[in-house]
Amino acid sequence: MNLGDKMKEDIVAVLERSGIALDLLSISDELELKTVEELRSLDEELDALVKDFVVYKTKKDKYMLYSKCANFKMGKLSVNKKGFGFLIVNDGEDIHIARENIGYALDKDEVLVEIIASDGKKIEGKVLKVLKRDLSNIVGIIKSDGKNIYFDPKEKIQIELEITKESLASCVEGEIVVVKTIEDLGKNKYSAEVVKHICHKDDANEDILTIAAQYEIYPEFPEEAMKEAEALPNEVLDKDRVGRRDLTDRKIVTIDDITTKDIDDAISIEKDGDLYVLGVHIADVSYYVRENSPLDKEAFVRGTSSYLADAVIPQLPHKLSNGICSLNPNVDRCAITCEMKIDNSGVVVESDIYPSIINSKKKMTYTSVNHYLMDGIVDEGYEDFTEMMRNMQELAHIIRAERVRRGASDFGTDEPKIVCDESGRAIDIKKREQLEGEKLIEDFMVAANETVARTISQLGIPSIYRVHDVPKEEKIAAYITFCVSAGKMIKGKYKTMNPHMFQKLLDQITTGDETDAIFRSMAVRCMPKAKYDTNNIGHFGLASMYYTHFTSPIRRYPDLQVHRILRTCLFEHNMDNKTFNYLEQHLPGVAEHSSEREVAATEAERAVTKKKMSEYMENHINEEYSAIISGVMKNGFFVQLDNLVEGFVNLETLPNDIYTFVEEHQCIIAKNSKKKYTFGDRVRVKCISVNVELSYIDFTLITEGKDDRDK
Repeated sequence: MNLGDKMKEDIVAVLERSGIALDLLSISDELELKTVEELRSLDEELDALVKDFVVYKTKKDKYMLYSKCANFKMGKLSVNKKGFGFLIVNDGEDIHIARENIGYALDKDEVLVEIIASDGKKIEGKVLKVLKRDLSNIVGIIKSDGKNIYFDPKEKIQIELEITKESLASCVEGEIVVVKTIEDLGKNKYSAEVVKHICHKDDANEDILTIAAQYEIYPEFPEEAMKEAEALPNEVLDKDRVGRRDLTDRKIVTIDDITTKDIDDAISIEKDGDLYVLGVHIADVSYYVRENSPLDKEAFVRGTSSYLADAVIPQLPHKLSNGICSLNPNVDRCAITCEMKIDNSGVVVESDIYPSIINSKKKMTYTSVNHYLMDGIVDEGYEDFTEMMRNMQELAHIIRAERVRRGASDFGTDEPKIVCDESGRAIDIKKREQLEGEKLIEDFMVAANETVARTISQLGIPSIYRVHDVPKEEKIAAYITFCVSAGKMIKGKYKTMNPHMFQKLLDQITTGDETDAIFRSMAVRCMPKAKYDTNNIGHFGLASMYYTHFTSPIRRYPDLQVHRILRTCLFEHNMDNKTFNYLEQHLPGVAEHSSEREVAATEAERAVTKKKMSEYMENHINEEYSAIISGVMKNGFFVQLDNLVEGFVNLETLPNDIYTFVEEHQCIIAKNSKKKYTFGDRVRVKCISVNVELSYIDFTLITEGKDDRDK
C-alpha cells in the first residue's frame, strides 16, 4: 500500500467517525498532520476521493462521505424492460429512476444515486456513478448471420461484448447460454466467454429456464454434489436411529397438495386433559447435508427452491428432496420434532425440541381434508383419521384466534395458479385456493417456527430470525390517503404504528366485496419486506416477538441452518464461546445471502407468471372480460381479470375526450363525458393485443357506445 492509499483510508476513517461535514483543516487536525507537504497531500487525496464519488464536497468546502449524505443513496439498480428502474435500498423506500436518469448504468449494477425529487409518495433519483458492475450472468441466444455464429443478449445492454472464439465453438445456433465478462477493454467494451449452456430455444419450458437463468437459478447440480447425493442411503439405517426418540408408533400424517413430492413437514395431535399436544415433525435434512460439503455449498448458493409456474428448480437434488429427506408415507424417516402443549387460549405452555424417527401413516391431500372439514365428506382411506382432523381444525382455530388477539394481520392476498400442458404452454389460470386444510397447516407451522425461535432466543444462542420491521409513518399516511380517495372510510390516527393499529386499519378497508384483495395487496406494498437477520427485531405482520424459519429445510437454506444450530447447541450441548463466536461470524452472511436469493426467486416467479399469463392470453385476443381497475397512471390504467391476469388499458384506446390524471385520488376523469375511472371500479374490457416476448397484455375498455358500434 502506497502513502496515498494509506492517507485515503485515514480520511475515510475520520469522516466515518464524524457526525458532521468537516473542512480541510479539521480533517488535518484529526490526522495530526504537521507540515505543509502533508496538508498539500491531504488536499490532493481529498480531491481524488471526491472524483471517485467516495467523498462529497459541499458548497462551503466541507467534506463528508456519500454514504452519510441524506440526498445520496447507494444500492443495487433494478432496470425494468420499459427502460426505467429502481434503486433497491436496505434502509428505506426504493427510489424511482427515470430512463433519462439511468445513464450507462445496467441492471444489477451497484450505483450512487442523487435524490432529485420527492413528493412524499415517490422518490425520484439520478444515477451519478456505477460503483460496481457484475457482468457474470448475461443470458442470451446463439444466432447466425449465415457465416458466423454470435451471441445476442436477451436483455438489451448498453455494452459491447467480444465473445472468445473458443467458447463460441461449443455453441450451436438457437442455444440459450450464459455469458460472463472476463476483462474491461475500455469504452464500454468487454471481452467475455460462454460459461453455461441452458437449453435450446425450441425445448419445452425454454421460457422458464431462460428467465430462471437471468436470476442465476439453474436446474443442473455440480458433479460433486450429485456424487454426494447418490452415495446417500435410500432408507434409514440402524446407526441413524442412535440418539433419536422413536415415534414410529405415533399417528403422524402429512397434508400437502396432491402433486407434492418434496414433503418436509408432518404433524400429530393428541389431547392431554384440557391441553392439545401438537407435534410438528420436520425432515432432518441437516443430518444428511453436512456443513461445507458439496451439497451444502450448492444449497447455500441457491438459497431456496424456485417454483416457476408448474416447474420446480429444487434447492437439493431429487435423491434427497423426493427421497431420503421426504416424509413419504409408511417409511421411517429422520426428523426434528417440535412438540408443543397448547392450552384453550392458544398459548404454548410447554415445549420440547428433539431428534426423532417418524413413520407417516397417511399422505393426506388438501382436497380430501377440505372435503371432510368443510363438507363433512369422508374420502376413501380417511375413515380412521376423522377425529384427528376435527382436533386439527379445532386447535387451528384456537391458534389463529390467539394470533389475531395479539394483533397479527391477515393480508389474504390472492395468488395465481398456472396450469400448463405437457409442452409447458399455459392452458389455464386459476386462483390458488387457501381453504381450511391449507390454513391449519400454516397455523401449525407458524406455531412451530415461533416456538423454536423463542427457545433459541431465551437460551441466548446466536441464530437467524425471520424479521419484519414496523412500516414507515409516511408509507402508512400515503396508503390511508389512497384508501380515502378510493372511497374508504378510515377512522382514527395512525402515526405511531403497532400491530393492533395496523390490524384495525385493515379491518376498516375490508368490506367483504371483490375489491378487498386488491386493497390488501396495496397494504402489503406499504410494508417493509420481511427478511432474514441475526438481530431479532420481531415480526410485525405476525405480531410475534420471536419468529424464525424452521419448517422447510428441503426448500429454504435458513431452515437448514437453524436445524444445524439446534443440533449443535441443543442436542449436542455445544454452547461454549468457540461455538458462539463461530455462529456470530458465520450467520450474518448466511442471512444476507438467503434474503438476496429469496428476492431473486420471487422476482423470477413473478417474471414467469407474467410470461405465462401473456402466453395464455395470446389465445384469447378479442375476447371480453369483466375486470377491476387495479392501478391508475397518467396514460391509462391497469385492470385485473377474475383469474388474476393483469393488463393495461391505454387512454388512446378510449373514446375521444380530454382525460386528466388525478394522482392523489388515483383516478382519471374525462372532461366532456365526466366519466371517472378509479381504483377498484368494475369495468368490461376486451383483450386487443399480446406481446409474449415482453409479457405485455393490452385491453380496451368496452363502453356502451363502443358496444353499439361493434354490433
